[in-house]
Amino acid sequence: MRRTRPALHTIALAASLAGWAWALPACATALLTPHVPAAVAQHAAQRIGAPAAAQRLTLAIALPMRDQPGLTALLQDLYRPGSPRYRHYLSVADFTARFGPTARDYAAATDFFRACGLRILATSTNRAMIDADGAVADIERVFHTTIGQYRDPATGRVFMAPDREPTLDLAVPVLHVTGLDNALPAVNRMLPPPQPLPSAGTGSGPNGSFIGSDIRAAYYGGGSLTGAGQSLGLMELGAWNPADVTLYFSTVQQPLNVPIIGVSTDGSALNCVKCSDAEQAADIEYAISMAPGLSQVQVYVGKSAESVLNRMASDNTSKQLSTSWGWANQFATDDPLFREMAAQGQTFLAASGDYATLKASGPWPEEDANLTAVGGTDLVTAGASGAWLAETAWPGSAGGPSLNLHIKIPSYQLPFINAANAGSHRLRNVPDVAADADFENFICFGGSCGGSFGGTSFAAPIWAGVVALMNQQAAMAGKPAIGFLNPTLYAVAGTSNYAKLLNDITQGTNGTYNATINYDLVTGLGSPQGAPLAQQLNIQP
Repeated sequence: MRRTRPALHTIALAASLAGWAWALPACATALLTPHVPAAVAQHAAQRIGAPAAAQRLTLAIALPMRDQPGLTALLQDLYRPGSPRYRHYLSVADFTARFGPTARDYAAATDFFRACGLRILATSTNRAMIDADGAVADIERVFHTTIGQYRDPATGRVFMAPDREPTLDLAVPVLHVTGLDNALPAVNRMLPPPQPLPSAGTGSGPNGSFIGSDIRAAYYGGGSLTGAGQSLGLMELGAWNPADVTLYFSTVQQPLNVPIIGVSTDGSALNCVKCSDAEQAADIEYAISMAPGLSQVQVYVGKSAESVLNRMASDNTSKQLSTSWGWANQFATDDPLFREMAAQGQTFLAASGDYATLKASGPWPEEDANLTAVGGTDLVTAGASGAWLAETAWPGSAGGPSLNLHIKIPSYQLPFINAANAGSHRLRNVPDVAADADFENFICFGGSCGGSFGGTSFAAPIWAGVVALMNQQAAMAGKPAIGFLNPTLYAVAGTSNYAKLLNDITQGTNGTYNATINYDLVTGLGSPQGAPLAQQLNIQP
């Protein structure tokens, strides 16, 4: 539940400290969202200690966006064919001027945290986020809280969290601070090979495993689109070894001509050696395989998802964005960033999860209604580098109605819900689309290569590559980017062209929901038929 910010008391002007000045209210005020994990707030978690006072924590401090009702109206116009504003996206500067925190508030907040002893790591052009770090002792002083170490009563895991809701001696409203706890750590959705290994598949890799070129052949064919001129962004919460990507393309005997640009959002290390980078490497390898002519891949790395999301939005250099990570539900912070991306014509794709249900997989961020959630399938091709032959639902593909009861079903999804797919008529349903996720994919990471890896971690970057092909075709026709994919995709799926644009997956189950004709809660609308899909989505009015 969101907290209502109490009315601010009389604001006093504080004298400058170390060359800085900020507005200081007469008493501390609460942040706009709760920060104490339920287990701590309900005294269910045992406090077993405290982090060292000198230990440094990295924080992503979010300020609230302005005029969210106005943004809702704008998004409806941007994605409604026939509207004078259809696909007339905003620049970052335009978005910030209309919907971002004011320049005065942002400067005041930045000066305040710097003057209080925190180190400012990064500021953002959309004024939505301040990345900072500081010693535990300083953070406790600034936020009027005590950070303890607790034992999770369900798992036994030790985590860090504040013991009370933080407050600030600052007149500027602060929405949320990520990094004060690690009660729900971020997880990647790369699954290791099962034992025993599956029987030989139809791909070009060892034991018939798929390599990226097999996936491109199945979902796009032999067309000329390569993603040329397009920048693709990947969200990662850990470093990667560039040598693993080089090893992959040399092993599969395919050229690697795409520059891979690392972007650290908060000072996090970008590269590592002999590290656990399976998720990061696979995202890069499969996105490039699907769109081998990309102008660049931007690999965004940060300690928090919020820091990375904000940088992706405030850069606005990549129109196709993908994540295969899941993290603690931060709807109040994240949803405005997904909305900003949509307003700027960026497509954001998120893996739906690998444990059949949203609850088991971790429902965030895929249940957000302003992104495209990607489920999993089991793909069969006509042979090595062959055409698409058949596809069934992958049993691990997570789906279902949103667990957040405040995330309502979008109007474009409502006509697709029926008794056969058992979707909700009231809540957002996951996923939207799907691609191969079975244990049949070949990757290189940690200094070596192997086949039979799976997870919706593969499906999301595959779709990001497909969107790059769409946006290349749009650019060639002098048209704007596709932007938020769902309104357009559901619109064409409701026409007689559906079977020519998407592979409708009608067989298989995740144990709770079954694949059915048209839309379902295992594979969404299905997997891409890249060439006709790119063509159709770019001739929409």
